[in-house]
Amino acid sequence: MVDSQYYLPNDIGVSALDCTEAFRLLSNKEKMYSHYLSRAAWYGGLAVLLQTSPESAKIFVLLQKIFRKQTPAQLEQVATAAGLSPEEYQAFLVYAAGLYANMGNYKSFGDTKFIPNLPKDKLKALVKASQAFQDQPAEMEALWDSCSCLLFSLEDRQKQLGLGDKGITTYFSGNCSLEDAELAQKFLDSKKLSAYNTRLFKREKEGKACYEVRLASAVQKDCAVEGECETNCGSFNFEDKEFTVKRGDYAPLMEKVSFYLQKAQAYAANENQRKMLEEYARSFTLGSVDAHKEGSRYWIKDKGPIVESYIGFIESYRDPFGSRGEFEGFIAVVNKAMSERFAKLVSSAEVLLPELPWPKEFEKDTFLKPDFTSLDVLTFAGSGIPAGINIPNYDDIRQSEGFKNVSLGNVLSVAYATQKEKLTFLQEEDKDLFIKWKGPSFEVQVGLHELLGHGSGKLFVQDDEGKFNFDKSKVTNPETGEPVTSWYHGSETWDSKFSTIASSYEECRAECVGLYLCLIKKVLSIFGNEGQDAEDVVYINWLSMVRAGLLGLEFYTPESKSWRQAHMQARFVILRVLLEAGEGLVGLEELTGPDGKPDAQITLDRSKIHTVGKDAIHRFLCKLQVLKATADVEGGRALYDGYSTVSEGGPHNFMRLRETVLLRKEARKMFVQANTNINGDSVELKEYEGSAAGLICSFTERFQDDAEKLEADLLDLCKKDFPCWC
Repeated sequence: MVDSQYYLPNDIGVSALDCTEAFRLLSNKEKMYSHYLSRAAWYGGLAVLLQTSPESAKIFVLLQKIFRKQTPAQLEQVATAAGLSPEEYQAFLVYAAGLYANMGNYKSFGDTKFIPNLPKDKLKALVKASQAFQDQPAEMEALWDSCSCLLFSLEDRQKQLGLGDKGITTYFSGNCSLEDAELAQKFLDSKKLSAYNTRLFKREKEGKACYEVRLASAVQKDCAVEGECETNCGSFNFEDKEFTVKRGDYAPLMEKVSFYLQKAQAYAANENQRKMLEEYARSFTLGSVDAHKEGSRYWIKDKGPIVESYIGFIESYRDPFGSRGEFEGFIAVVNKAMSERFAKLVSSAEVLLPELPWPKEFEKDTFLKPDFTSLDVLTFAGSGIPAGINIPNYDDIRQSEGFKNVSLGNVLSVAYATQKEKLTFLQEEDKDLFIKWKGPSFEVQVGLHELLGHGSGKLFVQDDEGKFNFDKSKVTNPETGEPVTSWYHGSETWDSKFSTIASSYEECRAECVGLYLCLIKKVLSIFGNEGQDAEDVVYINWLSMVRAGLLGLEFYTPESKSWRQAHMQARFVILRVLLEAGEGLVGLEELTGPDGKPDAQITLDRSKIHTVGKDAIHRFLCKLQVLKATADVEGGRALYDGYSTVSEGGPHNFMRLRETVLLRKEARKMFVQANTNINGDSVELKEYEGSAAGLICSFTERFQDDAEKLEADLLDLCKKDFPCWC
């Protein structure tokens, strides 16, 4: 029997993201703009297959070829004739839908591999009986042979994403270690190059290690081309090692992205949007993060657009080193009613920021009021869809020029809907309250987390000219009472300094800000919660957080003592902090469930949230910010790794609790997204049913215009680098 964490259950939740009304209200020009941006996002999103595992793109192509010839309904008869039971065929559909939804065969939330929940010989029989195989037997046989072993393999290293012997990653060639990643980061810093759009390949040459830094770009020439003064490409000697910077990673995909961004320019609503798209297209054409940063500056200036979007190599959660960005692109329509609440929160920000528990010197000199809008997603391409986003991730832009916050309303409304019978680890009397207030409390938490969590806090920096952005002679460390002795230098960033813990640490800081500021009545009232309702929202927000901390144990790998999901690690850390606070604030008890199997129950004393709870978060949050601001990597690691430890000893046996969590876990929902098509002078929206079959059909139809060339390009990209992981 395969451990259930390595396959997706047949009854996994699949929901359609509803954007019909939002799309209907757009003008024809806005629909055209949305359509071309969506095309750019979907093609770019395919790069995630190549960023996830060596076999992901091959599996994607295999599925596309099968489903382009026969729909899931048509293939069902073939499956029955090939000897598959209805359950086995459903397991195949769920696997295919999972691969599409995660853009690879590793879960986007948790980074564990998932394999088909049916015997390999049954899947092989289905592939061989398919129309695609009948039409092109030699090609399909070769494709199956090239990916079938890895498709089912659960060797220890292949069970999760990771660097070196800890897991699989295609951000680095298979022979790279953490030491290689650190050396490459130093090299990139020395060249003032961002790692966001890069991958690292190591090879031996005459017994000496040589490194290739590959930039994502449509252009494959390494010399300066039209539109460039100079190029970052070339060979360099660094610390007695040879580094070569080359272009052309994901070239055919980046070419498509640039092409559709240029098409969208004709429908831009204003000059900021037009220049933004021009810079983005330049970024993906030339492999330039600087051009992407320039595009992001125009994006920040584009205040309150009807159609909001962002695209690029953005989040670094899945790079084991924490510096390289996964491709994502979203296009969404503003939800005006919900956005009004967030606008009120933004206008209260300057009153709320001083409430945070660090001295004013540790806060940004001026709060750059961001756009904060609620959006209904039309397209979200990448490995998964979050509930809220705070971008850009470029520290220098965020600190001095600003950022934007978005909350994804139509994602929130379906992602966190919960059935009472599936609510684990809560007291019976908490369950109805939890179901009633989970949505409203999460809305408050997302707002605070994105705006005042990620949007707050200063980084102390000494620039290349030696100038400080703080008064070194006056600023003292509130934890020690001594002058500040460390800071960021030149091109160092939060991600490059704190690397492997940066993402989770920052998520933890933002989550703590949400817990801390939701205690303020004014905040609750902005979201329409008063009196007893407001108290219930606070209680459920805090209860959700400690329950999420327990659920987070699913995302811990004991064998490598590592966490696979930044947010869930952050929530476990917060659970540990609140348990440590004592005085009966949080209770965590192991027990036997009604089914006779191990269970657990988590409780929260609501009368102590404003006292014991608030004090604990106050102390911890201040430490997090001070260590971050002062670039104290050693102190930050000691604090964060300490609370992240999953032990068997002490008052709580977290290793045993992890087994209970795995026993009772619920699979994360998958989303089905619509497609847009041009018909004459207008754009049509095509939606699909919320099922595994609907999700499959949406992907098959998404790339039908140039399916064969696209599939050939993906296989070529795979083939070129496949030896790097064999």
